[in-house]
Amino acid sequence: MNTLQLTSKSDIVGALASALCLVHCVATPFLFVAQAGIAGAGESHPQWWGILDLVFLIISFFAIWWSAKTTSKKWMRNLLWGSWGLLAIIVLNEKIHLFPLAEQAIYFPSIALVFFHLYNRKYCNCGYEQCSTEEKLNA
Repeated sequence: MNTLQLTSKSDIVGALASALCLVHCVATPFLFVAQAGIAGAGESHPQWWGILDLVFLIISFFAIWWSAKTTSKKWMRNLLWGSWGLLAIIVLNEKIHLFPLAEQAIYFPSIALVFFHLYNRKYCNCGYEQCSTEEKLNA
């Protein structure tokens, strides 16, 4: 499998993981309200549901690692890692409660990662072996 195929797939996996993370974050309040109505009281939620945040974060880390490694634009590499870093801070803050942060703060980096992966796939991948000398110097 050549570099272009791996890059294309890493961007698809990254965009998909970020989109699923976003759906997970949007659905969480609705599921907990429904569960509270059924259970009658309490704020307990399945432990596996909370672990999904970390699973999405790990999957997106590897997708960004590969996409950033093979993108033809340095600024795209910085945007991908910056968005992932912000997402990681928000997710970890949600787990350990370091500082108060609105639940909706996670939407921005998730949407940004979806957009950046799709943009990278369409406009920033020439397959490193196929890039011109000028593109390699700018990468």
